[in-house]
Amino acid sequence: MSFPLPQRRVLALVALAAAGALVLAACSSSPSSNTSATSSTSSTTTTTGVPGSSALDAIVPIPAADRSPAGTAGQAPTVTIPTGPPPTSLESADLIVGTGRAAVPGDQVTVQYVLATYSAQKVIQSSWTSQPFTFTLGAGQVIPGWDKGVVGMHVGGRRELIIPPSLGYGATPPAGAQGIAANDTLVFVIDLLKIG
Repeated sequence: MSFPLPQRRVLALVALAAAGALVLAACSSSPSSNTSATSSTSSTTTTTGVPGSSALDAIVPIPAADRSPAGTAGQAPTVTIPTGPPPTSLESADLIVGTGRAAVPGDQVTVQYVLATYSAQKVIQSSWTSQPFTFTLGAGQVIPGWDKGVVGMHVGGRRELIIPPSLGYGATPPAGAQGIAANDTLVFVIDLLKIG
């Protein structure tokens, strides 16, 4: 599986890794919602509007005991790597429910994120130390787990995604992405700052 980001993003990752930084983006505007309620819909299985998705691509809820803490909107989250074997399906949980518009495929979204991996058992990247990250949802600019898992997030929300290798980087992590092993399971906590 090849790295899904455009070549310029790969080069940026290599340059950042060479500088000793695994960070892509960081601290920006605070979402307007300080709500820390857990979504009542996070316990249901859903499918996305991403082309090619099917019942086999269902997103399942992260068990409550394995979720990262909700934290506070506008502040970098803490990520908890679950114990036990990694999941084989995409798992998702809304840690903070946003009150803004919901993201749909084709939207340009701006997010903050923190990434931890099962192999490293720690955080290896965070956009909170530089600037937010913007991409077009469903356009293949990011790994499939993001294109599927960010759909339906509301602006101001925080969502945790546990992404299996088949929807992440697979057997071939991108050059310069230190801390991501071959066939690694990824744990992201993503804040949706804005759409458009």
